[in-house]
Amino acid sequence: MFPIIPAASSGTAIPLNDEGIFGYGTTGSSVSMTNLVSNAGVVATDTTGVGTARQYLEACEYGGDKGIFGYGTTGTRVSMSNLVSNAGVVATDVTGVGTARNALAACGYGGDKGIFGFGQNGSSVVSMTNLVSNAGVVGSDVTGVGTARETLAACEYGGDKGIFGYGSVGGNQSMTNLVSNAGVVATDVTGVGTARYALAACGYGEDKGIFGFGWTTGEVSITNLVSNAGVVATDTTGVGTVRQHLAACEYGQDKGIFGYGYATAEYPPTALVATTNLVSNAGVVATDVTGVGTARNGLAACSFN
Repeated sequence: MFPIIPAASSGTAIPLNDEGIFGYGTTGSSVSMTNLVSNAGVVATDTTGVGTARQYLEACEYGGDKGIFGYGTTGTRVSMSNLVSNAGVVATDVTGVGTARNALAACGYGGDKGIFGFGQNGSSVVSMTNLVSNAGVVGSDVTGVGTARETLAACEYGGDKGIFGYGSVGGNQSMTNLVSNAGVVATDVTGVGTARYALAACGYGEDKGIFGFGWTTGEVSITNLVSNAGVVATDTTGVGTVRQHLAACEYGQDKGIFGYGYATAEYPPTALVATTNLVSNAGVVATDVTGVGTARNGLAACSFN
């Protein structure tokens, strides 16, 4: 039985997942390997990939104790998804629903559902969203709310809500969009903190969130905490290796982990890392942990179990 906390605004039982998973990405070529994260924040060695190798996809929780990887690019943008069981086993491809795109973001909401949002469809950036049911079924496109953008991040907050933040469109952005416990995306909130893109985000402390790392005019390691009311705090001086196009997820019920990415602006990247940084239940980011698994960027992560 997974631990729960009450969601004050809805009465919904909110699962607190114990483990996490990093998956997919690129080493210069797309991969489908995964790396499990234990309830102590220890990253495991590579697990042979399941599903189509791809990069710049996203992932989120659903169903209380499971996860889903979705969208991305193989060289061609796709809308396929892969479900993650409560044992961290990744399933084969599910035919995509919604507009194929990459460089989007995703998070959980409502206690047992998820949402994919924003991204790049190949001809333009978009603000459309796709809801994920508590059975892992991805819904059709929902007309976007908020400024269309790409390479943003998202995480849960407040027990049953979510937040999209930052990204790029005609320049770096710091705006955010709150997601209600019914999956409704709100209009833009004026940004707080350094405008940037190619960052990551995850929950921590049972009902709060954190945005971290990314690119401004170079890679950064700054973080911005999200309160249980969805208020984003000013910059916190960075800890750990500066990098972009990394991923993050919860673990241990109330903690988080940032991992992987690359630390140079060159493409193809020449400084891929597998480094991780743990986030305490108070939102404090720890120094680098030596990486485990294949160094890569453009990957995604979510929690489970």
